[in-house]
Amino acid sequence: MIFAAERIRELLDDPDLLSADVQAQARRNRLEGVGALEAPRGTLFHHYRVKPGGIITWVNLLIATGQNNLAMNAAVAAIARRFVRGASLSEGMLNRVEAGIRAFDPCLSCSTHAAGRMPLAVELRGPDGALLDAVTRA
Repeated sequence: MIFAAERIRELLDDPDLLSADVQAQARRNRLEGVGALEAPRGTLFHHYRVKPGGIITWVNLLIATGQNNLAMNAAVAAIARRFVRGASLSEGMLNRVEAGIRAFDPCLSCSTHAAGRMPLAVELRGPDGALLDAVTRA
């Protein structure tokens, strides 16, 4: 870590890196753009359209939660089949549901501003749709 800090200090003072020849000037050069970014949650695809003045007029984001939704639903269904017995839900089952969701979207709680918490509400319904049990975690 010390070497890295010392090397950064050297690079910050390097006149070649501070030269106007290598500094990029960012400007809008297209009215529409598409990008992809690999992030801890998964791949983020983003698509933007702007007016000539630079005002964004349209955005389409494909985020990891949407891409992983089918897998998360399948995981929760498998957990329910394995750990729900009778007409009641347990805290342990709720923990497994949380783990199943986090396996596909580990950053979901932070991205939804829950800051380290994973608020959940699970309902158990009978074949007729009647509510048999419910467990929540704030």
